[in-house]
Amino acid sequence: MHHHHHHQSNQNNNHNNRSNHNRHISLSPTPSPPSSPEPTTDLTAIVVDTPAPNPTSLLSDNVLNLIFSKLPVSQYPSNSLVCRRWLYLHGRLVQSLKLFDWSFLDSGRLFHRFPNLSDVDIVHACIRLPRNAGIIVTRKYFSVHLDSSLSRDRFVGEEDLLPSRVIDSGLKSLAESYPNLRRLVVIGASVDGLSSVAKECQLLQELDVIACGDLSLKGISGCMNLQIVKLIGFVDGFFGSVVSDIGLTILAQGCRRLVRLELCGCEGSYDGIKAIGQCCQMLEELTLSDHKMDGGWLAAVSFCGNLKILKLQSCKGSIDSRPGPDEHLGSCPALEALHLQRCQMRDKQAVRALFLVCRGVREIVLQDCYGLGDEVFGLATVCRRVRQLSLEGCSLLTVEGLESVILSWKDLQRLRVVSCNKIMDSAVTPALATLFSVLKELKWSPDSRSLLSSSLAETDLRKKGGRFFRSYKG
Repeated sequence: MHHHHHHQSNQNNNHNNRSNHNRHISLSPTPSPPSSPEPTTDLTAIVVDTPAPNPTSLLSDNVLNLIFSKLPVSQYPSNSLVCRRWLYLHGRLVQSLKLFDWSFLDSGRLFHRFPNLSDVDIVHACIRLPRNAGIIVTRKYFSVHLDSSLSRDRFVGEEDLLPSRVIDSGLKSLAESYPNLRRLVVIGASVDGLSSVAKECQLLQELDVIACGDLSLKGISGCMNLQIVKLIGFVDGFFGSVVSDIGLTILAQGCRRLVRLELCGCEGSYDGIKAIGQCCQMLEELTLSDHKMDGGWLAAVSFCGNLKILKLQSCKGSIDSRPGPDEHLGSCPALEALHLQRCQMRDKQAVRALFLVCRGVREIVLQDCYGLGDEVFGLATVCRRVRQLSLEGCSLLTVEGLESVILSWKDLQRLRVVSCNKIMDSAVTPALATLFSVLKELKWSPDSRSLLSSSLAETDLRKKGGRFFRSYKG
């Protein structure tokens, strides 16, 4: 047995905290003893029941497992094919699994083959679509194979999911076999299946729930130790389940230790967000993706007293259609970061309300947001403590609009401007250049033609920044 050592960081550090050392194990053929017959290519002469001597047979299971645990996870499948013993031992090392074949769970083979799982994703196994189709549709959360004869208006309909009673039965078996489960991703389950998980898996910390409606969420109200939850309700072209204030309130009252919550395609309003803020007092990160919230929901965010990060993603309509008067908005005193990705920002009243609620933030990230012109960005001046700003793909913003805001931020230390095509080097003023020269960190590549982006590496901005920019002004 020869070992070649290379260091490799563990790619799956969420579920395996051991350090990985990439050791390629090559098994050389053991020299046959003198009494052994000469090797032959005649297959009929091979005795299947008496394999050639295996040098690893001298090692105990514990020692072999220790060796296997030092290998990268990517080598597990090939190593497990060496012999039955290696298959058995590798199965005990695997902790994270995506299931693609429901019969593997239903037959019980899953539990025998992988007895120590702590992270299971059953979504693909619950979708009854051909796996050999040449068309793959990918959404943020998953990918599915499609038949070219697709004629309906959805890629995945309810009829393509396993019946909820079948999924519930599988979840019951899963929960009973893996009481130490830490993370689970489920789809199409009812209250019964989720109740089984809550009852058996007391250590469960992370749960993704897809296409399960309000009443199903009663099932997870018993998961007292849940810290990270993602609820995926409506997904355009895929699922149409409804998660509203009812579901949000059930979740909030049952899972009071939540630290991170992501709501994707969920409905709801002020009442649902208020319930989360009042019940989940440890909540630090809230993400709303493609939300269907009623107007007025923003004012409830101020009930999240410990919230540190607020993320809005893919808000195609207004961020909040009726934010209400300023005095009712409140603010989040602990909030440190506001992230907006692919959001519609043309509604000035909604954007203004958002910045008011988040006026104490230290970091603002705006990425690929449409409608973000100079006037809308100017509303961010109400956030007076910003230390870090990242702008990417903001194609309407100009240098003038950028300058009017960041010169008012006296604490700004880090600035990142990428792919904002209306921001021109030639429009940079001496005042802005002076600010750039004292920043701790600056990444400036508003477009591919930017002369400054290529010169920054060669220019010491602290000494030459102002003069460098003034030369563009003539």
